[in-house]
Amino acid sequence: MTVVHLFPGQGSQWVGMGRALLASYPNLVRQADSVLGYSVAELCVEGPAERLADTRYTQCAMYVVDVLSYIDAVRTGGEIPDLVAGHSLGEYAALFAAGVFDFRTGLEIVVKRAELMAASGAGAMAAVIGLDEEAVRAVLERTGRPVDIANLNAPDQTVLSGPAEGMAEVSALAVEAGATVVPLKVSGAFHSRWMAPAAAEFERFLSGYVLARPKIPVLANTTARPHEQGELAGALVRQFTQPVRWHESVEYCLGRPDAELREIGPGTVLTGLTRRIVAARREPAATR
Repeated sequence: MTVVHLFPGQGSQWVGMGRALLASYPNLVRQADSVLGYSVAELCVEGPAERLADTRYTQCAMYVVDVLSYIDAVRTGGEIPDLVAGHSLGEYAALFAAGVFDFRTGLEIVVKRAELMAASGAGAMAAVIGLDEEAVRAVLERTGRPVDIANLNAPDQTVLSGPAEGMAEVSALAVEAGATVVPLKVSGAFHSRWMAPAAAEFERFLSGYVLARPKIPVLANTTARPHEQGELAGALVRQFTQPVRWHESVEYCLGRPDAELREIGPGTVLTGLTRRIVAARREPAATR
C-alpha cells in the first residue's frame, strides 16, 4: 500500500476548526502565537469569519491546523506517509511533513507569503465547473482578456484568476458554453501573472532560508511531480504565478501501487476533488 497524505489550502477554513487539536498541542500553539503576534486558537475557534477569511490570517491558520492534523495523525496512527501533497498553501504543510523545515520556520515563511499575496492588489478568482481544460482555454482565447488558469482541480473544474472586469466577461462566456461559474471569496488574482511582483519579493525573502532535502517525496504544485532538491525554492516562487496542477497531482498519486489517499486537515474539499477525478476515470471518453 502507498499511503498518501493530502493537505488542503485556503478555502477549507471554517470557524471552529482545529478546536481539539489546538488544545492538545499547547507548546506548538505557543510557538505559533509568538510568530504571529496573536492567538491562533482564538482565530480558528472563535473567528470572526471575516477575519479568518482574510488571506493574511487564513493561510497562517490553515498551516497551523494542517500541521497539527498531520502530527496527530502520525502520533495516533503510527504511520508515516509514503508520499505527500498539498493544494496551494497546503504544500507548506506537506513540506513540513517531509522535514524540509520545522514548524516555526514553515510558519514564518507562510506569514510572509500571506502578507505578499494579500498586498498584491485587487483581483478576482472563480471556479468554472462543467467544462474541461481545453474548453476553458477556448473561452479565454475568445475574450483575449488577461485572465489566467490558476487551478486545474479536476477534469471538469478549473479556477480562473485575473482582474475583476476581465473575469466578469470570461465568466459570462463560460456560462454560455454550459459551465457553472462560482466566484471565490478572495481579494487577489492568485496563481496568475498578476502575482509576479509578489513572487519576486518572495524569492528574495526565501533566499534567507535553507530548505532541507525532503525525507519523503513531496509533489510540487507547479509540476505535479516530486520536488527536486535544487529546485525547491524556485518551485515555491513559481507557485505564485503558475497554476496548481491538482488534477495531475492526484492522478500521479493514484498511479502509485495500491494508493490510499487521505485528506489531512480541516474540511473535505480535497476528498471531494479526488472522488470527481476517480469518477471521471471510469467514464467513457465520449460521455465527458
